Amino acid sequence: MRTRPLGSAGPAVSIVGLGCNNFGARLGAAESAAVVHAALDLGITHFDTAEMYGDGASEEFLGAALGSRRDAAVIATKVLPRPRDEQYTPGALRRRILSGCEDSLRRLGTDRIDVYYQHFPDAEAPLSEAMETFEELVRSGKVLSIACSNVSAEQIEARAAFATERDVAPFVAAQIEWSLLRRAVEAEIVPAALKADMGIVPYFPLASGMLSGKYRAGEPFPAGSRLASSSYFAAMATEENFAYLDALIAFATDRGHSVLELAIAWLAAQDGVASVIAGATSPEQVSANAAAAGWSLTEDDLAALPQPAAG
Repeated sequence: MRTRPLGSAGPAVSIVGLGCNNFGARLGAAESAAVVHAALDLGITHFDTAEMYGDGASEEFLGAALGSRRDAAVIATKVLPRPRDEQYTPGALRRRILSGCEDSLRRLGTDRIDVYYQHFPDAEAPLSEAMETFEELVRSGKVLSIACSNVSAEQIEARAAFATERDVAPFVAAQIEWSLLRRAVEAEIVPAALKADMGIVPYFPLASGMLSGKYRAGEPFPAGSRLASSSYFAAMATEENFAYLDALIAFATDRGHSVLELAIAWLAAQDGVASVIAGATSPEQVSANAAAAGWSLTEDDLAALPQPAAG
């Protein structure tokens, strides 16, 4: 498994990472451990979790599964914002970040977090409060790098400017939803991240399963699948998307690959992408995701890739 640097100042990460959002939700401790061990054995080093996943169980299961192999992993986790019903007062965000970090360290069973994300920006707290608190954690050694997710291009620019002006730890990565079926981020967010020297970490690369090949137009969604259980994800199952999916399947098949491999390999071929986060509920799914890292799309491949219908 190849690795790439996470931005200009972050750690090296495997180009396919393991999303741990299923741990503690769809998977128990033993099942989660099997997925983690399979990932490590395949050369995956980037493990992405969050304190909100499984109400903390994801971090617990990941930490326990890594065990003595902890140093082989780059652990990324995310701190939640202030509770929505908590009125902002100066220092409230700082306390949330500091307490969240301590709780994550305890659940993960580790002495440091390799990449610590601000999961969502705080609309009321000044940017300085977040940036200075993250700087405090970096100086303490409890956090090695910081990053952001669910941010706009303007918020990326503001964080980069603040880090430069105040000489504090920069955000090394931006985690964004990006796939062949969700490409709006290419207009502003991706260019902003590139300009700020942030590594780009796409999540939902398979468009919540649409690009896995398991859905077909006119057929019921498989029981228990994301499209069957969520109207947000089901909204992607449009006639236009299914037509585009058919074209992508044909493109991948002509080149001896699956559409799943195409979805991940295409993202890995984009400028600035450091690691593609793919979730898994079994060792077999981990293996399928990791296999995509072996396909390096050529310039000719990228030029010939079918494009979605306009509109």
